[in-house]
Amino acid sequence: MNSLLYTIAVILVIGWAIGFFFTAVGSLIHILLVIAVISVILGIIRRPTAV
Repeated sequence: MNSLLYTIAVILVIGWAIGFFFTAVGSLIHILLVIAVISVILGIIRRPTAV
């Protein structure tokens, strides 16, 4: 599950970068970036800690 979050985050960041450089989609790309950042933050928070 953890690697799935990072895969989704990478795909969303790539989509944001493509949209940022081509500006074809508009503000939807920035929503993708926000979702990617939230996914990374959730992945960091849910990471099990070594005891």
